[in-house]
Amino acid sequence: MQSGLYIVGTPIGNLADMSPRAIDVLRNVDLIAAEDTRVFGKLAAHFDIKTQRISCHEYNERDVVPELIEKLQSGISVAAVSDAGMPGISDPGFRLVRAARDAGVPVYVVPGPVAAMAALVLSGFPTNRFTFCGFFDEKKLRDDNKIRHTIIYYESPNRIMTTIAAIARVMPERKIAIVREITKIHEETIIGYPADLMHIEPPRGEIVIVVEPAPEHKMSDVEIAEIVNDISAKNTKSAAVDLAKRTGLSKKEAYKRLLTKGDAND
Repeated sequence: MQSGLYIVGTPIGNLADMSPRAIDVLRNVDLIAAEDTRVFGKLAAHFDIKTQRISCHEYNERDVVPELIEKLQSGISVAAVSDAGMPGISDPGFRLVRAARDAGVPVYVVPGPVAAMAALVLSGFPTNRFTFCGFFDEKKLRDDNKIRHTIIYYESPNRIMTTIAAIARVMPERKIAIVREITKIHEETIIGYPADLMHIEPPRGEIVIVVEPAPEHKMSDVEIAEIVNDISAKNTKSAAVDLAKRTGLSKKEAYKRLLTKGDAND
């Protein structure tokens, strides 16, 4: 093994998703930094991984990360794993990566499953632009609603019905996909408007919520006129380009609106 830090993705439910490369790296590095050594122990036993391991989680990483960096600088190889999925995605890991980068230590990635990405694909919602917001926080929901493209949240089963109700109040016009138990026996995707899902049987297991993009808003003539007034000081050609971007009008129609504004002023 080359010395350095290896960020290793592990299965999020189905052990068959463990890659041969991940197994090889975890068997051959000098040390494994695991979010929970007991949880990792079950995976290690299944794949006959006997490498020495230590705990590195959100409560001790302030102390553990500097120790790991010292070991890495001495020339050993260290693999970082979370309880499931990719380290650093709503799990410990990014601080260790950042510290390794700052110390000039080589960092490698061994990709694995990510629940957020799997749920996004399962939802059938647009994937060209999306924002992952981590675990759902109702206090930030109104700000999140300003995100007009696809949104992804993690959520726990004991809060899911309260969360659906909150989304129904703030984002009633946006469908949501509740994706649970990804890659496991009881994998399920439930899609609908949040108000329609408020009375379903509470989903169990590990849950990802995907929110579809906001419906396109067609601006009224009054709203367009306000933007025209705002940009009319520019030369007509550049103003037309700006108006088209901000309103969704064609450049030809935007140019016509600006000429009409000019005629009115005359």
